[in-house]
Amino acid sequence: EDGGRAGRRPRVTVDSSKAKTSLEALKISLRQLRWREFPFGRRLPCDIYWHGVSFHDNDIFSGQVNKFPGMTEMVRKITLSRAVRTMQDLFPLEYNFYPRSWILPEEFPLFVDEVRMMKDSDPSWKPTFIVKPDGGCQGDGIYLIKDPSDIRLTGSIQSRPAVVQEYICKPLLVDKLKFDIRLYVLLKSLEPLEIYIAKDGLSRFCTEPYQEPTLKNLHQVFMHLTNYSLNIHSGNFIHSDNVNTGSKRTFSSILCRLSSRGADVKKLWSDIISLVIKTIIALTPELKVYYQSDIPAGKPGPTCFQILGFDILLMKNLKPMLLEVNANPSMRIEHEQELSPGVFENVPSPVDEEVKVAVIRDTLRLVDPQKKKRKDVQSHKIMFYNFKKKKKIQKESILNKVNVGYNYFLCYRCQTLEQVSEAKEEVLDAGPGASGDCEGSPSPEAGLPSLCLKQVFPKYAKQFNYLRLVDRVAALFIRFLGVKGTTKLGPTGFRTFIRNCKLSNSNFSMASVDILYIDITRRWNSMGIDHKESGMCLQAFVEAFFCLAQKKYKALPLHEQVASLIDFCEYHLAALDEKRLVCSRG
Repeated sequence: EDGGRAGRRPRVTVDSSKAKTSLEALKISLRQLRWREFPFGRRLPCDIYWHGVSFHDNDIFSGQVNKFPGMTEMVRKITLSRAVRTMQDLFPLEYNFYPRSWILPEEFPLFVDEVRMMKDSDPSWKPTFIVKPDGGCQGDGIYLIKDPSDIRLTGSIQSRPAVVQEYICKPLLVDKLKFDIRLYVLLKSLEPLEIYIAKDGLSRFCTEPYQEPTLKNLHQVFMHLTNYSLNIHSGNFIHSDNVNTGSKRTFSSILCRLSSRGADVKKLWSDIISLVIKTIIALTPELKVYYQSDIPAGKPGPTCFQILGFDILLMKNLKPMLLEVNANPSMRIEHEQELSPGVFENVPSPVDEEVKVAVIRDTLRLVDPQKKKRKDVQSHKIMFYNFKKKKKIQKESILNKVNVGYNYFLCYRCQTLEQVSEAKEEVLDAGPGASGDCEGSPSPEAGLPSLCLKQVFPKYAKQFNYLRLVDRVAALFIRFLGVKGTTKLGPTGFRTFIRNCKLSNSNFSMASVDILYIDITRRWNSMGIDHKESGMCLQAFVEAFFCLAQKKYKALPLHEQVASLIDFCEYHLAALDEKRLVCSRG
């Protein structure tokens, strides 16, 4: 039903039954691509499943889905802060784009002590802090404080953990207003890592002129918080059809304005790309643990990709600072307008449509499952159509024709005789007009604008691969998990890791190994980290690995200690694998 008459390209099928708020932008994208949408699902498998919330919106066993398992959990404020902090411990200068953070309630005493120490060392320091509930979104529950004693340590903070961060007091202003940037990032693949960044994004503005925070203005959310969902309720919010004006504009319009003032826009983009890649590198280790749990290697399952929303604030000196990462950035292309008190109507938003439709459409173009098939079929068609033409004009002996065919098949010996026969029949049935682009038939990409998504990884992999130490630690963790589908390491798995990597000795007995496992696992479990399974989570394993590295390589900086221990473990495991291979052959 999808192929139509002979020679027509099969259309990509997309299940949009769980798309939710991104549905309108998705529908426009599918129309532009001429793909087939199934808004109520389909009995047969689809090529792509578009989910609105998470990987688990639907039970899927094939195709592609636009969510990674575990992504929603990974970008929550506490988990993101922990992941970035691990990288800050290893590479403090490379990860200085994320504000200093403390996790509440567990780190409240540490927060109080560190603030007191900093004030004692610099009496002129008058900080402001911003408190963000862990599971909050759209500005819900966020407030500013000047002193740790102002934190609302009520029952809510116990039941609803939060992150408290240093507030960025000197942001870049445009028209005297504070703003942030929403950039769309496509994580196309986890293994191998493949990242794309949209060339344009959205700039969301506050609706009151900015002043540095004081006790008098701390509660003025329209001045300090850039969240669109908050500012839309301000009487000063301006809906505009022009991308250069209003309370929501394109990021490219801001870049043009900065460029006209003489700012180095190329360096700014370079810094933003660096921030995005480093943040994804911080998130991927735990994402891989979630991925192998939901889609174990060797079992049928979908492949994943995901559009993420990066919220970035520019400081006065144009240094980009990461505010947060959204697993489900809003893809709505309309906004509510109040026609009369209590009566609202959805009105199209040209700024949203210009940016978001391009991001969804070009994401689909990049993950197009038919692209590889088309390339394979096209090469077959061209190959045999040319071969057929040659035969017509050749006036040589049958022997020469056999030699031509023999040489021809030598050139393409990687293809099976069955594939050759099928492709030849297809060309003969469809005729010259079905030979694709070689005969001038329109490409599926014809008429579409150039991609709005730019690949940044692996394009710049050489510059950033040295940061991927925790990725390698996660690979060790996954190797010793034992049971497929689990996310936590049991005591037996940890002991096996120590033995196989030759990490125990007279100074570090197996009894010490057990104590280390129990102490770290108990502490992480007391923080409320996923009680569904017992055992050591990846974050706890990383802490234990860092302890082992510091014991073994005392004189080196932490990142060199960790790198040295990883090399040591990988060497012994490679030797063990080789030994097992030799034994199995014997």
